[in-house]
Amino acid sequence: MQAGIWVVIPTYNEAENIEAILRRTAAELDRLAAGQYTILVVDDSSPDGTGRLAEGLGRELDAVRVLHRDGKTGLGHAYLAGFAEALAGGADLVVEMDADFSHDPRYLRELLEAAGDADLVLGSRYVHGGGVEDWGLIRRLISRGGGLYARAILRVDVHDLTGGFKCIRREVLEAIDLDSVRAEGYVFQIEVTYRAILAGFRVKEVPIVFRDRTSGTSKMSARIAIEAMWMVPLLRRNAPAALLKARRDTADAAL
Repeated sequence: MQAGIWVVIPTYNEAENIEAILRRTAAELDRLAAGQYTILVVDDSSPDGTGRLAEGLGRELDAVRVLHRDGKTGLGHAYLAGFAEALAGGADLVVEMDADFSHDPRYLRELLEAAGDADLVLGSRYVHGGGVEDWGLIRRLISRGGGLYARAILRVDVHDLTGGFKCIRREVLEAIDLDSVRAEGYVFQIEVTYRAILAGFRVKEVPIVFRDRTSGTSKMSARIAIEAMWMVPLLRRNAPAALLKARRDTADAAL
């Protein structure tokens, strides 16, 4: 495995899950890339003390770091802050991962191995071998329908555009103008993948089984689903301009 693996885990009120997810993730990465990884918790000032719990565990697990943010401003902002920290820390590969065990750490092997010949690896619920467990019919329909809608609007051949378990090469994050990403929730995941595709990076999907959380409260809301509906067409219009700006900035910096 490559050095410079950073796993970014955003949290808000995940006190019931944080210790277990950090221990499981660290144990898996010790098997895969001992001494070559960092786990970054990005905590949005959780009232239940998630950030403090993560800090305490970081004194035991050297690879665990905590980025404390002043307030809850959305998942996309949390990930962008985590990406910036990871890139500044020398990350070669950045993994997005939830804190509630819906993303099982055992799939880290598949994600990291697939990154050997791909620039962006998606943990996919909707390719052969993938799936979801413990979801009701309505949530299944929203997830499936949202993905199909985004695929049709953006005209991309990706089965799971809205998933949040992914491994991203440094070069992708540097090329897609993260400063201009404004979307939250599902749309944030769609936008990162869509920009990577437009920029010509290699995208690969590996199957995962997504399991609904058993502890804590879901952050999914009707607002997030509605945002996805009206934001996706804007991505198709705005993403090419963002990538052009990123290329110009890179060229100017090289002068």
